[in-house]
Amino acid sequence: MTDTIFALSSGNPPAAIAVIRISGPDAGKALTGLTGRGITPRRASLCKLHDDSGLLLDEALVLWFPGPHTATGEDLAELHCHGGRAVTAAVEHALEDMPGLRRAEPGEFTRRAFANGRIDLAEAEGLADLLSAETELQRSAAMAMAGGAFSRQVEEWRDQLLTLSAEVEAALDFSDEDDVLELSPKFTHDLAALSDQLGGWLARPRAERLGEGFRIVLAGPPNIGKSTLFNTLVDSEAAITSPIAGTTRDVIERSVAIEGIPFTFVDTAGLRDDSDDEIEQIGVGRAKDQLKRADLVLWLGPEYEGPSGAWEIEAQIDKDAHMVKSAPDLRVSAQSGENIDLLKQRLIAAAKAKLPKPGEAALNTRQHNLLSLAAQALVDSQSVGDLLVKAEFLRQARLSFDRLIGRSTTEDMLDSLFGRFCIGK
Repeated sequence: MTDTIFALSSGNPPAAIAVIRISGPDAGKALTGLTGRGITPRRASLCKLHDDSGLLLDEALVLWFPGPHTATGEDLAELHCHGGRAVTAAVEHALEDMPGLRRAEPGEFTRRAFANGRIDLAEAEGLADLLSAETELQRSAAMAMAGGAFSRQVEEWRDQLLTLSAEVEAALDFSDEDDVLELSPKFTHDLAALSDQLGGWLARPRAERLGEGFRIVLAGPPNIGKSTLFNTLVDSEAAITSPIAGTTRDVIERSVAIEGIPFTFVDTAGLRDDSDDEIEQIGVGRAKDQLKRADLVLWLGPEYEGPSGAWEIEAQIDKDAHMVKSAPDLRVSAQSGENIDLLKQRLIAAAKAKLPKPGEAALNTRQHNLLSLAAQALVDSQSVGDLLVKAEFLRQARLSFDRLIGRSTTEDMLDSLFGRFCIGK
């Protein structure tokens, strides 16, 4: 990373302000070239920006951050320009004409921060999730990860593991002198406690659940009010409603956030086996598949005929001829709105029990898999008596910890991660 990069880090113009970031060894030289003077570090300075021919480009606020104590770990400058397209393009062209400068690739600023030790891999993944967060729950979980909550926990586990490994190594050293040292009872207790801590984290809801949302499937026979209730819950006319049986013939999904909690609502074709319509039969088959994927099924059909764990919903209670249930979980009317707010509150409570708690770091698939490997290595180390084998299992657990926070990783994985970032981040 001997070259210097630049990119527009704010939103696309036109905007009130355009923030252009410059990072690398020639960032200071580029700043001097544009402003014609030295800039006081870490203070906002109002400067006129000129290209190499002396043409005035803009009057901007300029910030200068000498490395290494910067966001990227290297010299960093920011130009807070007027946010018009022509201004932004002119400043970028002036930077591009300078020797040693080039436009940044997606995620390159954050990748440099990782490479220079300003953030670790888990924090970078949290930052990527933060940029894509669409709900309050996603934002708070991503903030916890980006803020280093999980990284600090991994470092703590790693320190404990190093202490345990040191005791095993000491016992091995004594064994070379034909005086085998027994591991202390504290060793056994601490190893089991560390294994339990990892098990607790592995039992937490996964981060992917925040992106997918709590999946709720509305199911029942045709013309029972599923689509009307679906439209009310997602606050749109996504599904066609009609008194004609079999109107919904395919799966309709909508993702919404209710009080910051992500949901995916699924409207399905009416479940019946007596249809001669081939298209409707396909829709029924897909509806049955959705029941298997659901976190919760709202069953609007005949009582006790829904899947296990489904909520019995007595729908269309505004109609005299609606299907009455003896012990429904809830009686609702999508048409009049009766008990709809109560239904939403109960759905929120059910989702909160299954999704990561607000502000709690949640593991993604990569992190969960590596932590599982570490946990299994600790379990294996408890089940063997041979000190060499025990030491090897502890080493494997330590390697998993290192990979979690990026002490050892692969370029392909890094390319995939930082490719998720936008240009300028």
